[in-house]
Amino acid sequence: MSNITRAELIGRLASIKDRIALACARSGREGSEVSLVGVSKTVAPELIKAAIEEGLLLLGENRVQEAAGKISELKEITSYYNVEWHLIGHLQSNKARRAVELFDVIQTIDNLRLAERLDNLVGESGQRLPVFIEVNLGNEVSKSGIPPREAMMLSEQMAKFDNLELRGLMAVPPLLDNPQDIRPFFRRLRELRDEARRIGIVGEKFKELSMGMTNDFEVAIEEGATLVRIGTALFGERI
Repeated sequence: MSNITRAELIGRLASIKDRIALACARSGREGSEVSLVGVSKTVAPELIKAAIEEGLLLLGENRVQEAAGKISELKEITSYYNVEWHLIGHLQSNKARRAVELFDVIQTIDNLRLAERLDNLVGESGQRLPVFIEVNLGNEVSKSGIPPREAMMLSEQMAKFDNLELRGLMAVPPLLDNPQDIRPFFRRLRELRDEARRIGIVGEKFKELSMGMTNDFEVAIEEGATLVRIGTALFGERI
């Protein structure tokens, strides 16, 4: 759990927004092009509530089971402020139904079988679910995500589903000490998105790039990120 105060949270949120704006300015982008997803893993509902009241409207959770309690407890305020819950952790097929019930966006689809299951589940509700494809940019065995060489094929397949709205790509690149060394990975994700759009295998809403976290989000923005997922810099170190 994080133990920062509300005043500290407000200061952190303002600082992150300033850094996002500066990174956008450096790369000739409008600040409105980048959205902040607050990673609320292990964060107490009281602190999440405070963040929402201060204008944080996108929340990212890693685990379906942990998120369920928070989503239920915070339902009134998240409904009032129209908050979106994003699943940003690996999704197992056996938890797909619960994930569809809980989350507004799922960012971590990395295989066709899971995508098909989600499409069928969402179809039962008569809704459409915004989703991202997770790409394992560093081909790291310890991480989920589809290899970059297979991302184009999965994008084409998923773009044809009736109940999933394919919004873009998501990645957790290798953790390196120097954020500049991560830049080529972010650039690669942008190139994958642009190529899919160029050859016309995806719809017009396929434009998002969810990439960049506490240690590297400014570089990610310079390389085209449209969503940055920030936990530690916002809510403090987990203790």
